[in-house]
Amino acid sequence: MIIDEAFDRLLDLFRPKAITIPHLDGAMQPNMRLDEAPVLASLHEPDNVADVGGDLWCSSGASLQRIDLASDHGKPEVIREFDAQIACLAGAPDGSHAVGLDDGTIIVRGPGESVVELPSVGPDRLKCPVALCFAGPRKLVVCQGSDRVPPSQNVRDLMLAGNSGSVWMLDLDRGTEVCLAGGLAWPYGAVVLPEPDGILVSESWRHRILRLRSSGGRPETVLDNLHGYPARLSRLRDGSVMLCIFAPRNRLIEFVLMEDEFRRQMVETVAPEHWIAPALRTGESFLEPLQQGGVKIMGIHKPWAPTLSYGLVVRLGADGTPAASFHSRANGTRHGMTSCCEIQGRIFATSKGGHCIVELPQETGAGT
Repeated sequence: MIIDEAFDRLLDLFRPKAITIPHLDGAMQPNMRLDEAPVLASLHEPDNVADVGGDLWCSSGASLQRIDLASDHGKPEVIREFDAQIACLAGAPDGSHAVGLDDGTIIVRGPGESVVELPSVGPDRLKCPVALCFAGPRKLVVCQGSDRVPPSQNVRDLMLAGNSGSVWMLDLDRGTEVCLAGGLAWPYGAVVLPEPDGILVSESWRHRILRLRSSGGRPETVLDNLHGYPARLSRLRDGSVMLCIFAPRNRLIEFVLMEDEFRRQMVETVAPEHWIAPALRTGESFLEPLQQGGVKIMGIHKPWAPTLSYGLVVRLGADGTPAASFHSRANGTRHGMTSCCEIQGRIFATSKGGHCIVELPQETGAGT
């Protein structure tokens, strides 16, 4: 198999390049479920939700907050403020939680408020934690997005054709660090499955889901050629997995990624918010690209118009096959979906681009 893959890559040098993106059909058929979903809480760019000892916690900028589930519109309560922006969050049933910061620091607090602070992970002192996941008592899976940029500059890593990400297993009691996989293109999410199913990891820039084994070995591709850039993963009680996709793929972005010189000049001379690149939200500036692509008829922005931002959450079956999806289309507002979790039998997802946390419906059909 390895020889076949190497030969196929060699043939790619001589093949004509075609920009192809899979259609949204079947379980991925577009719908309005995210825009129709009830809002639990409104706050600035909620990024990562987690179940911490039965409570719903969320990161927003440099603030760690708890959301009240008893009220119809949850009131956020600030738990802790940090000196740097929170890049990722993970929780455990016993109340333990881990916070990764934009400066590379990882802080783990136990149920008794015991604190472990990790300045960085790995022998090369990587400083880009973008996803965390507990793998048992005092064991933590860390996704390091890149060795070149901090978590807040993920789009810059894409424009630099980054593939320096890695996934680590940390044993906090023994103080050991084991690299489960390296050379990844922004691993943005991880979820631990029951043995022997290993760990699922989302690899954003290669649009796929990988399976890693704690014993090591070559990563196995579970789901390939996704419709967008995958973000974080979470496991539900019924064994299925929720996948958030934070931005869509489109032909213009794919074309820019093939043009090295144009991309280099764009990065050097254009403000990042105006790059031809994936975005958490659009429509905030007349300088944004794709202004002509925002198709309007009689003043109505069409849901099928080309867009740099989109809202998409996918429910995967136990075998990794998409079973249902929840969309906010080009004309929607719930874009930039970055995380999801189940708590008290309810499923919540963060719309970082839409500045809110929504509750997803429980039905499993694809919908229209």
